[in-house]
Amino acid sequence: MTMENHTMTQSMANTEWENQTYISEFILLGFGNLPQLRLLLFLLFLLIYDLTMAGNVLIILLVLTDHHLHTPMYFFLWNLSFLETCYTSNSLPRMLQSLLTGNRAISACACFIQNYIFGLLAGSESYLLSAMSYDRYLAICKPLHYVSIMNDRFCFPLVAASWISGLLGNSIILYVLSRLVFCGPNKIDHFFCDLIPVIKLSCSDTHLMELIVFLLSSIFSLPPLLLTLSSYLCILSTILQIPSTTGRQKAFSTCSSHLMVVTLFYGTLIIIYMLPDVAALRDLNKVFSLFYTVLTPMANPFIYTLRNKEVNNALSKGVRKLRAFMRENTGT
Repeated sequence: MTMENHTMTQSMANTEWENQTYISEFILLGFGNLPQLRLLLFLLFLLIYDLTMAGNVLIILLVLTDHHLHTPMYFFLWNLSFLETCYTSNSLPRMLQSLLTGNRAISACACFIQNYIFGLLAGSESYLLSAMSYDRYLAICKPLHYVSIMNDRFCFPLVAASWISGLLGNSIILYVLSRLVFCGPNKIDHFFCDLIPVIKLSCSDTHLMELIVFLLSSIFSLPPLLLTLSSYLCILSTILQIPSTTGRQKAFSTCSSHLMVVTLFYGTLIIIYMLPDVAALRDLNKVFSLFYTVLTPMANPFIYTLRNKEVNNALSKGVRKLRAFMRENTGT
């Protein structure tokens, strides 16, 4: 009789545990309960989203349609722009919907998918940015070897490796994340399903998960960051040797802008995913996340094409073709 009671008690406990572990949705707290600012934030982020999509899509179209831009540098650039459109579209539309309707719920499946896509794109962008910095290093510091090294046989594998590394690394994270148990609460203190806040909601032992996140974050941030910084340091050293003051200032201005965006992107990733989880940094995570999910994708099209004569010429040519097409169809 005692054994039967023990079996029944254990069965009831298992049933209760199973009922507790099933969470069908999470609540994204976003920027808090600020109804008076919801409309203002919606308009602000809608403008940012429109500018980001317009700038990056324009770069993609220009590079694909103008044969003068069919070079390794612009091949990397349109891949970065494509990545940025996916990056921004993964988080901003959901945040805009929440700000507009007030509905902050997201299904658990959609949350995990959003987190996976975000991680894939962030990992891919890290290595893509380092490939772009190496391309500029060869063009400026090793111009005689540039054409022989930076050809299709080298560019395509670099870009493919960037995407594959992000895919494989985050597949591991998704698998381990799917093994965690979530028994409540289900409120995520973020504006998208970021990995660290999601892990904190788990009732399982998350030490292995945290170790994997730290290791993969190190692999996806430190090596490409070091390569990028090394490339730009060599570029700056070469620029300082340019005899023309005007040419040196122009090259330094462009290079420093690129380096600022790259440092901002890598720096925020390192702060969020690699530094110890302390209260001071925890409160700033959402602010840091805004930089690499919202502001950097918007700034990249302007920074990487600013004062770029080839892009400006391609844009002017495209505008002339569009005007000619419109005149032909309107009969004016």
